[in-house]
Amino acid sequence: MRKVVLQLAVSLDSFIEGPNGEYDWCMTDQDYGMSEFFKRIDSIFIGRRSYEMAQGMEDNSGWMPKVKEYVFSNTLKEVKEGASLISGNIKFAVEQIKKEPGKDIWLWGGADLTSALMNEGLVDELILAVHPILLGSGKPLFSNIKGRVQLELLNSKQYDSGLMMLSYKVKS
Repeated sequence: MRKVVLQLAVSLDSFIEGPNGEYDWCMTDQDYGMSEFFKRIDSIFIGRRSYEMAQGMEDNSGWMPKVKEYVFSNTLKEVKEGASLISGNIKFAVEQIKKEPGKDIWLWGGADLTSALMNEGLVDELILAVHPILLGSGKPLFSNIKGRVQLELLNSKQYDSGLMMLSYKVKS
Protein backbone atom coordinates (compact mmCIF):
# COMPACT_ATOMS: atom_id res chain seq x y z
CA MET A 1 0.00 0.00 0.00
CA ARG A 2 1.16 3.50 -0.80
CA LYS A 3 2.22 5.81 2.02
CA VAL A 4 1.15 9.40 2.63
CA VAL A 5 4.32 11.30 3.53
CA LEU A 6 4.23 14.80 4.98
CA GLN A 7 7.46 16.43 3.82
CA LEU A 8 8.03 20.14 4.33
CA ALA A 9 10.05 22.94 5.82
CA VAL A 10 9.36 24.09 9.35
CA SER A 11 10.99 26.67 11.60
CA LEU A 12 12.44 25.55 14.90
CA ASP A 13 9.38 27.05 16.61
CA SER A 14 7.12 24.93 14.32
CA PHE A 15 5.84 27.47 11.80
CA ILE A 16 5.45 26.66 8.11
CA GLU A 17 4.92 30.30 7.10
CA GLY A 18 6.01 33.58 8.59
CA PRO A 19 3.43 36.04 10.02
CA ASN A 20 2.75 37.48 6.55
CA GLY A 21 2.66 34.14 4.75
CA GLU A 22 6.32 34.42 3.73
CA TYR A 23 8.71 31.58 2.97
CA ASP A 24 11.86 33.67 2.58
CA TRP A 25 13.40 31.92 5.58
CA CYS A 26 13.50 28.53 3.79
CA MET A 27 17.00 27.48 2.84
CA THR A 28 17.48 26.77 -0.84
CA ASP A 29 21.27 26.80 -1.02
CA GLN A 30 21.43 23.04 -1.63
CA ASP A 31 19.25 20.02 -2.43
CA TYR A 32 18.64 18.90 1.19
CA GLY A 33 17.60 15.43 -0.01
CA MET A 34 14.76 16.60 -2.25
CA SER A 35 16.07 14.85 -5.40
CA GLU A 36 16.09 11.56 -3.54
CA PHE A 37 12.64 12.24 -2.05
CA PHE A 38 11.18 13.02 -5.48
CA LYS A 39 12.22 9.52 -6.65
CA ARG A 40 9.87 7.92 -4.14
CA ILE A 41 6.70 9.86 -4.97
CA ASP A 42 4.40 10.08 -7.97
CA SER A 43 1.49 12.01 -6.46
CA ILE A 44 0.83 15.02 -4.29
CA PHE A 45 -1.96 15.94 -1.86
CA ILE A 46 -2.49 19.67 -1.70
CA GLY A 47 -5.07 21.96 -0.10
CA ARG A 48 -6.85 24.76 -1.95
CA ARG A 49 -4.71 27.67 -0.78
CA SER A 50 -1.45 25.85 -1.44
CA TYR A 51 -2.77 24.73 -4.84
CA GLU A 52 -3.62 28.31 -5.78
CA MET A 53 -0.21 29.52 -4.60
CA ALA A 54 1.59 26.75 -6.51
CA GLN A 55 -0.15 27.74 -9.74
CA GLY A 56 1.88 30.95 -9.76
CA MET A 57 5.16 29.08 -9.15
CA GLU A 58 4.61 26.32 -11.69
CA ASP A 59 5.73 27.98 -14.90
CA ASN A 60 9.05 29.44 -13.87
CA SER A 61 10.61 27.32 -11.17
CA GLY A 62 10.98 23.72 -12.31
CA TRP A 63 11.55 22.79 -8.67
CA MET A 64 9.00 19.97 -8.59
CA PRO A 65 8.70 16.96 -10.88
CA LYS A 66 5.49 16.18 -12.74
CA VAL A 67 3.23 14.32 -10.35
CA LYS A 68 -0.46 13.43 -10.15
CA GLU A 69 -2.15 16.21 -8.17
CA TYR A 70 -5.03 15.67 -5.77
CA VAL A 71 -6.51 19.00 -4.71
CA PHE A 72 -8.57 18.98 -1.51
CA SER A 73 -11.25 21.65 -1.42
CA ASN A 74 -14.92 22.03 -0.60
CA THR A 75 -15.08 25.41 -2.37
CA LEU A 76 -13.30 24.89 -5.71
CA LYS A 77 -15.53 23.67 -8.53
CA GLU A 78 -12.73 22.71 -10.91
CA VAL A 79 -8.97 22.26 -11.06
CA LYS A 80 -6.49 22.26 -13.91
CA GLU A 81 -6.44 19.46 -16.44
CA GLY A 82 -4.79 16.33 -15.09
CA ALA A 83 -5.49 17.17 -11.44
CA SER A 84 -8.25 15.55 -9.38
CA LEU A 85 -10.54 17.49 -7.07
CA ILE A 86 -11.30 15.80 -3.74
CA SER A 87 -14.15 17.10 -1.58
CA GLY A 88 -16.58 15.70 0.93
CA ASN A 89 -15.47 12.48 2.63
CA ILE A 90 -11.71 12.83 2.43
CA LYS A 91 -11.06 9.74 4.56
CA PHE A 92 -12.74 7.45 2.05
CA ALA A 93 -11.03 9.16 -0.90
CA VAL A 94 -7.55 8.96 0.64
CA GLU A 95 -8.02 5.33 1.64
CA GLN A 96 -8.94 4.49 -1.96
CA ILE A 97 -6.00 6.43 -3.42
CA LYS A 98 -3.57 4.70 -1.03
CA LYS A 99 -4.78 1.32 -2.38
CA GLU A 100 -4.05 2.26 -5.99
CA PRO A 101 -0.78 1.09 -7.53
CA GLY A 102 2.01 3.62 -7.52
CA LYS A 103 4.67 5.28 -5.45
CA ASP A 104 4.24 7.18 -2.20
CA ILE A 105 2.12 10.33 -2.00
CA TRP A 106 3.56 13.67 -0.89
CA LEU A 107 1.38 15.61 1.52
CA TRP A 108 2.75 19.04 0.72
CA GLY A 109 0.39 21.85 1.20
CA GLY A 110 -1.88 23.04 3.86
CA ALA A 111 -1.84 23.05 7.63
CA ASP A 112 -5.60 22.44 7.63
CA LEU A 113 -5.27 19.48 5.27
CA THR A 114 -2.37 18.13 7.33
CA SER A 115 -4.42 18.33 10.53
CA ALA A 116 -7.44 16.70 8.88
CA LEU A 117 -5.39 13.79 7.54
CA MET A 118 -3.47 13.40 10.81
CA ASN A 119 -6.75 13.29 12.75
CA GLU A 120 -8.04 10.56 10.43
CA GLY A 121 -4.87 8.50 10.89
CA LEU A 122 -4.03 8.75 7.18
CA VAL A 123 -0.45 10.09 7.38
CA ASP A 124 2.19 7.37 7.47
CA GLU A 125 5.43 9.32 7.68
CA LEU A 126 6.71 12.80 8.53
CA ILE A 127 9.86 14.27 7.01
CA LEU A 128 10.55 17.66 8.51
CA ALA A 129 13.26 20.00 7.31
CA VAL A 130 13.77 21.91 10.55
CA HIS A 131 15.33 25.27 9.73
CA PRO A 132 17.56 26.99 12.29
CA ILE A 133 15.34 30.02 12.75
CA LEU A 134 12.71 31.18 15.22
CA LEU A 135 9.94 33.06 13.42
CA GLY A 136 8.05 34.03 16.57
CA SER A 137 4.68 33.84 14.83
CA GLY A 138 3.08 32.62 11.64
CA LYS A 139 1.13 29.56 10.58
CA PRO A 140 1.84 26.58 12.84
CA LEU A 141 2.40 23.19 11.25
CA PHE A 142 0.19 21.31 13.67
CA SER A 143 -3.00 22.79 15.05
CA ASN A 144 -6.27 21.17 15.98
CA ILE A 145 -4.72 17.73 16.37
CA LYS A 146 -7.29 15.76 18.36
CA GLY A 147 -4.96 13.58 20.36
CA ARG A 148 -1.46 12.32 20.84
CA VAL A 149 0.34 10.90 17.84
CA GLN A 150 3.19 8.54 18.63
CA LEU A 151 6.18 8.75 16.31
CA GLU A 152 9.22 6.56 15.71
CA LEU A 153 12.42 8.22 14.52
CA LEU A 154 13.52 6.67 11.23
CA ASN A 155 16.39 8.95 10.32
CA SER A 156 18.04 12.25 11.12
CA LYS A 157 20.54 14.19 9.09
CA GLN A 158 22.36 17.35 10.06
CA TYR A 159 23.56 19.75 7.35
CA ASP A 160 26.41 22.24 7.66
CA SER A 161 23.86 25.05 7.29
CA GLY A 162 22.25 24.02 10.59
CA LEU A 163 19.19 22.50 8.93
CA MET A 164 18.09 19.19 10.43
CA MET A 165 16.16 16.68 8.35
CA LEU A 166 14.07 14.49 10.64
CA SER A 167 12.10 11.46 9.42
CA TYR A 168 9.45 9.80 11.55
CA LYS A 169 7.10 6.88 11.10
CA VAL A 170 3.61 7.51 12.47
CA LYS A 171 2.85 4.63 14.82
CA SER A 172 -0.58 3.03 14.45
